[in-house]
Amino acid sequence: MKRSLFLVATPLALAFSLSGCVTDGYGGASIGYGEPYAYDGYYDGYYGSIYDGYWGNDGYFYYRGSGNDHRFHRGDHNHFGRQPGQTGNWQQMHGNTQPGRGMHMPSFPHNGGGGHGGGGHGGGHHGG
Repeated sequence: MKRSLFLVATPLALAFSLSGCVTDGYGGASIGYGEPYAYDGYYDGYYGSIYDGYWGNDGYFYYRGSGNDHRFHRGDHNHFGRQPGQTGNWQQMHGNTQPGRGMHMPSFPHNGGGGHGGGGHGGGHHGG
């Protein structure tokens, strides 16, 4: 009896541990939950206020307009950058994204935020 319970429980435990990050087949991921991902950069305000975001592994910045938005939108290089743009009203932004259950995060860097982020400040809002 104990052996059959072990044989059933082991695959279930493995399945639940892998459900935190599932690739959607298009280079994106639906994240179950995770550690905060710090970001920093510059933004010109084109899309209005942003709530939070992350630098994707494709070099684009992905953002949400509010905490109720469960999908991140890809910003254009003309409006988000790691350095301020040459024209317009560029403001420095700092923050972090904490992936929530069921979020759709295209091109999310699966390395826990180590590659492109900076020191995140505050909970998910850009500064500036």
